[in-house]
Amino acid sequence: MAERDDDRVECGDVLPPAVVDCALYEHGRRLPGRTGLEKILQRTDPGGSRFAWIGLYEPTTEQFQRVADAFDLHPLAVEDAVHAHQRPKLERYGDTLFLVLKTIVYCDHEEITSTSEIVDTGEIMVFAGPGFAITVRHGSAPPLDAVRRELEADRHHLGHGPAAVLHAVADMVVDHYLEVADAFQTDVDTLESEVFSLDKPVDPARIYQLKRELMEFKRAVAPLAGPLQRLASGTMPDIPADVCAYLRDVADHHQRANEQITGFDELVTGILNASSAQLSVQQNADMRRISAMAALIAVPTMVVGVYGMNFDHMPELTWRYGYPAILTVIGVVCTLIYRALRRNTWL
Repeated sequence: MAERDDDRVECGDVLPPAVVDCALYEHGRRLPGRTGLEKILQRTDPGGSRFAWIGLYEPTTEQFQRVADAFDLHPLAVEDAVHAHQRPKLERYGDTLFLVLKTIVYCDHEEITSTSEIVDTGEIMVFAGPGFAITVRHGSAPPLDAVRRELEADRHHLGHGPAAVLHAVADMVVDHYLEVADAFQTDVDTLESEVFSLDKPVDPARIYQLKRELMEFKRAVAPLAGPLQRLASGTMPDIPADVCAYLRDVADHHQRANEQITGFDELVTGILNASSAQLSVQQNADMRRISAMAALIAVPTMVVGVYGMNFDHMPELTWRYGYPAILTVIGVVCTLIYRALRRNTWL
């Protein structure tokens, strides 16, 4: 999901295809003017109140290397930021914090099928160091222009520097988790009602697909608990105490999302088991009906089988009422068997 062209800002000597926005901030206020990488380097203040925020979308190795060299980013973090496909994690490289976040986008669909795509994942990496914040997005990660605008409107919070950017991005990602979890609730409720309805049985492949998409959601959300707890613990010297309070709120929201996903997982497992049990019950009922029909057919088959043998000396062959008597016996026995089967709900 790339930004619109009107969201993109030409940033001087930084290659424009990867750069979405770049700016200098001082005391929580964005400094005016077009800002290139060289100008940012000249005007950053690692130990003061001024910092740079550079936003990129799917940069190539060459494009990102210029930024990495300028801010002395660790090669391992650079590799992760370029190639993506990382688990949520928090790393410290010298004075730089490197946070990896998995984003979740809910895919609209009319109903769940065995091949439905319910969620799509992306990634956001945040570098927060002395005098700079760098955000790198991959895949379906949502644009950060709204986050930037909200921060720029809150000068007090933005005045905390790169830590405020890190908090704002994490807060946006976790809020999206809650939104997707609420959307998942509808899907789970729909399948649950279908499974326990008296209509046609639900295809177990649909339930399994929901569970598989839920597992993808869980893999994106659950590993972030540890990094958020570390950020909110107050033990990070780079994170001001005021920002830690905000991060604790993010951690609480994340825990809520994680608990919702765990609950959904257990509920979908129960739905899948209930669906399997219903299929087993239906199969048993079908087998009982087949067995009951076989029992009904067995009586006339046995009788006519006996009298179908071509022996000369059979007692009833010459009896005038033999044929209707045999039909009467067959009818009475079959009726008794039928009533017994009905009484025991086999038919």
